[in-house]
Amino acid sequence: MRVLLDDRIDILWVIAATTLVFVMQAGFACVETGFVRAKNSINVAVKNMIDFCVAGACFWLFGYGLAFGSSWGGWIGTNEFAFQHDTLREGVFFLFMLMFCGTATTIVSGAVAERMRYGSYVILSLLMSGFIYPPFVHWAWGGMPNEPTGWLGRLGFVDFAGSTVVHSVGGWMALAAILVLKPRLGRFAGTTTGFTGSNLALSTLGVFLLWFGWFGFNGGSALALTDRVPYIVVNTVVGGCVGGLTAALVSMALFRQTRVELLLNGVLAGLVSVTAGCNALPIAAAALVGSIGGGLSIVGAHLLDRLKIDDAVGAVPVHLFAGIWGTVAVALFGDAQFLPHGDNRLYQALIQLLGIAAAGLWAFGGGLLLVLLVNRVMPLRVSEDAERLGLNIAEHGARTAIGDLISAMESHRRNGDFRTGVPVEPESDVELIARQYNRVAARIDDEIGARAAAIVELARQRRMADEASQAKSAFLANMSHELRTPLNAIIGFADLLGHEPFGPIGDERYRDYANAIKTGGNHLLSLVNDLLDLAKIEAGRFDVQLAEWDLPTLIGEVAELLDREATSKGVVLNAEVDDGLRVVTDHRALRQILFNLIGNAIKFTAAGGQVRVVARGVTAGVELTIVDTGCGMNTQDIKRALEPFVQLEQAPEIARTGTGLGLAVSRALVDMLGGRLQIASEPGVGTRITITLPAHPLPAAA
Repeated sequence: MRVLLDDRIDILWVIAATTLVFVMQAGFACVETGFVRAKNSINVAVKNMIDFCVAGACFWLFGYGLAFGSSWGGWIGTNEFAFQHDTLREGVFFLFMLMFCGTATTIVSGAVAERMRYGSYVILSLLMSGFIYPPFVHWAWGGMPNEPTGWLGRLGFVDFAGSTVVHSVGGWMALAAILVLKPRLGRFAGTTTGFTGSNLALSTLGVFLLWFGWFGFNGGSALALTDRVPYIVVNTVVGGCVGGLTAALVSMALFRQTRVELLLNGVLAGLVSVTAGCNALPIAAAALVGSIGGGLSIVGAHLLDRLKIDDAVGAVPVHLFAGIWGTVAVALFGDAQFLPHGDNRLYQALIQLLGIAAAGLWAFGGGLLLVLLVNRVMPLRVSEDAERLGLNIAEHGARTAIGDLISAMESHRRNGDFRTGVPVEPESDVELIARQYNRVAARIDDEIGARAAAIVELARQRRMADEASQAKSAFLANMSHELRTPLNAIIGFADLLGHEPFGPIGDERYRDYANAIKTGGNHLLSLVNDLLDLAKIEAGRFDVQLAEWDLPTLIGEVAELLDREATSKGVVLNAEVDDGLRVVTDHRALRQILFNLIGNAIKFTAAGGQVRVVARGVTAGVELTIVDTGCGMNTQDIKRALEPFVQLEQAPEIARTGTGLGLAVSRALVDMLGGRLQIASEPGVGTRITITLPAHPLPAAA
């Protein structure tokens, strides 16, 4: 491919083409920066800059000599290192080829974006531009156009502007790198199939810049302003147009919408496809080749996704797959006069396939070995924390508005302090987000303050309630104690009067009065005992003493005590207890429970009614049932009846004779015994209270 430019117009054209190819570097930077997430955009741009610097320096020092120096057996150049041009023509040719080297090198940066260390990428760029790219250039393009010195060129391999030499070689190296790097975090997690680019408008501008630069890339490869140059440029434009159109149509068919990434990569794939044969393809053939290339970019991207190979910008489908297709298409559709083997298309196709295979073995095989070696010496991939933070900050310490916003929001999350809002950068792309977030944060801070104040107030109210409850319990205990002493004395003296131990009283009415005093005193003592029991239970000082008791005897004692009251009311009291039934319980507590519940049943059952006490053994232990035919309760009344000091309205003249503690104390005592109390009742029908006591109460219940 190396020639001596004989006309200053030709030199001027190649210089102009070189300038256009250099513009492609800006295009690559825009495409890749827009395709990645905002947190990595600066890193991608910096890598595009540094890889061109590295490629230029390496190509000058030894790359040009390896590619275009005097050939050693068709395999490698052996001179012209640290290039010093003797003529204007040689200088222009060197500069044009340097741009091609920069293009091949920068293809890798997009594929490995968002997870590769900056330092490792610099080493990879050096290896690509200095040791992978130049030898293959020598194989295909070394020597004069009609006197090739590279072994592929001598065989008749055709790649006019670099579908394989530039694009496929870059694509093979990119594939090797991303296989070693592995996918980005979350790239193939769950249903996620891709990340959305941060600025696809910028990527679109980048494609236009690349397309514009391609005029020089393909047109300048003629190395002279010949009559074929307009033809070459037309094929370039048509290939890109049809490639983009095909990608858009496939996108509509698959997704019912034009996916921007697919459209842009379709254009680029169409351009890559026609690059190898842009001087030889008829325009219609260029359109067909570009169309197939655009479709291959979508098929290739889908294939990589299926294989879980993560290419951040689609560089492999665009440059490798389309480059391979374009190289084969030269033999299929190229004008025979531009093919070394003329009409022998099969032989030409075999030569083209040989060149493709050689590129794969050298660029992918050799590149993979170099990448693995570098990875052992200097890990290619950044840490997970750095990848999550973003390479803009992790690799370069670069600040962005979105990065600052994320950092401030993360600080809020860690500290839980929303009093200080996030910084708002005027006229930035996140200004509205930051302002709205600050409004939300202020509302959250207000809510937190209000809830904190409510918690303080609730704590104060609870403390006051606890103090009041303690005072009430202490009052009940003290009052119960103070009342029990004189009540016991009154009951004792009334009992003495009733038995007349010191002789007859005389009038029978005195004896009746004494019995009335005793009855009233016993009633008052029962009420005081309820109050004292409630106070002890609430204070946690009720001492449960477990022992085994004969249940028929215990129920019989209570029934005997209450039978007189039932008889006086005209209520039938029956007890049905299994013989020999025993229970491990606290005798005093169970007696109090039975006395309260049977007494309540008698009290709220009218004359002619019935109260039944049934006790039987069950799997869980012992089941006691007290059934009456009294006034009954509805669901709401049952809940209220279980509260202390609550008296129901069904029979107010009866309810007022007690304190409303019977059910509350009974339920508390049942709970302390490890049992369960259930109430079923229906107004006008009666009430059924079921108590289940465990056969062997837990020690904690005691």
